Amino acid sequence: MAKKETKEKVKDVAAVVTPVEAVVEAVVEAVETQEQPVKEEPKKELSLKERDPEAFLNDFNWHNYEEGIDPIDDGKLEEFEKLVADNFVDTLDDEVVDGVVVFLTDRDAIIDINAKSEGVISLNEFRYNPGLKVGDTVEVLIDVREDSTGQLILSHRKARTIKAWERVNKAHDEGTIVNGFVKCRTKGGMIVDVFGIEAFLPGSQIDVKPIRDYDVYVDKTMEFKVVKINHEFKNVVVSHKALIEADIEEQKKRNYRSTRKRTGTRRCC
Repeated sequence: MAKKETKEKVKDVAAVVTPVEAVVEAVVEAVETQEQPVKEEPKKELSLKERDPEAFLNDFNWHNYEEGIDPIDDGKLEEFEKLVADNFVDTLDDEVVDGVVVFLTDRDAIIDINAKSEGVISLNEFRYNPGLKVGDTVEVLIDVREDSTGQLILSHRKARTIKAWERVNKAHDEGTIVNGFVKCRTKGGMIVDVFGIEAFLPGSQIDVKPIRDYDVYVDKTMEFKVVKINHEFKNVVVSHKALIEADIEEQKKRNYRSTRKRTGTRRCC
């Protein structure tokens, strides 16, 4: 009888121990699972083009690209051309663009026009502007895309000339008044600086009265009307007399209206 009771107790203890061991095994398995290192996906290393597009374009071997030395597949070529289009200005040889002065030497001004490289302009072209400084915006024209040293050569003088002709043509077409600086006498009249272009002022177009002493007008700034442009020979003719005559005609009209108002007369049909 005693042996039978002992066997039953052993069975009861075994029944209790078995679920406990199962729990312990489950806990251990969970801990081991947590301790296993998580595999991280390797990070994709960004290329220089993706990290810094400007640096990529500055370091790019333009010579090899233009000569076809470095082969580039079509997909990368399209991506590269888009990158260039987004970062650089596409300028034509006869197109005037704005540039920023980024550096000054004893002889040249270094100009940034947002192109593949910075351009150079001789300081002689800025003699009219001795106060030129870094940060100034100037109008420029591409004179030589690459000289013997691969340098981009710009021209401020040519850009000013193109813009000047645009302003002169507009003044002539619209009949607007322009300011001009009388530079000197010449045969038959005077030379006048209008927008940087030398225009001819005939002696007969200075005043409504005959002029005996032309020198009194030298070094004076006056108002003019552009009366003629010869595009073939790039000649411009201006007149100060035309403005005086227009003022006289306008004064006559005002006097006439004033007189009519005072006397109460009406214009006959």
